[in-house]
Parts: sequence; C-alpha cells; structure tokens
Amino acid sequence: MVAALIAGSLFTRQLLWTPISAINMTDIVTNQFKMSNTSFSGTDKNGEPFQINALSGRQEYDKPDVILLDTVSGTITRVSGGKKIVDHITANTGQYHRKNKTITLLDNVRIDSSNGDKVRTDELVIKL
Repeated sequence: MVAALIAGSLFTRQLLWTPISAINMTDIVTNQFKMSNTSFSGTDKNGEPFQINALSGRQEYDKPDVILLDTVSGTITRVSGGKKIVDHITANTGQYHRKNKTITLLDNVRIDSSNGDKVRTDELVIKL
C-alpha cells in the first residue's frame, strides 16, 4: 500500500511537469474529426447513383458543414441523349459541402467517361 502511494505521487509529479507547449492544439482544433478509407454513396437529384471514395477525410472545427477529402476517386452515373453514361473520376483533394450538396474536386482532376470522353482540369464542382 505504501509503495502504491509513493509511486502515485511520483506519477503525479511527472504529469505536472509535462509542458503544455508539447501539445499541438492547432492540429486538434483544425482536424477535429478524421476518417480513413471514407466512402460516400447515394443518388443525385435525378435519381442516378454515385459513389465517392477518399483515402482520408476530415472535418475542421470551425467548418462543420464541409468534409475535406484526400486522394479522391469515384463514379457518377448521368443520362445524356437518352443514354446512361458512367463517369470515373479521380482528384488529389476534394471538399464535400453538406448544406449545398456539392462536391468540389481540386488538383489533377481526371474524368474518364464510358462514352469515351475525357476531361482534365484543376477544379470540378459536382451538384448532387
């Protein structure tokens, strides 16, 4: 019992001497919620299916309606000229805006469509 009391007091002293500066509060605040291997799927306003995947996703404390995505890929189905077309999309980063239901893809955005179309751009906004 005595040994436990002595050990407890030593442990308490060590905690009191832990410098606050060692804690990275910026990382804690800016990356409040983190997800790995994220996947989001559903249907757009026309009832067509989509699926978006990301290597990681995070929410910042001061922007609760925006999910930041890294290494994004996915498929979106759309109808053009009465035919269904599947778009395979990749991008380095992206942002999913929950309120206005859009996904903004950024950096090295590539779209390869099932009808043979190809698009390369730095930014793409998709309305769901």
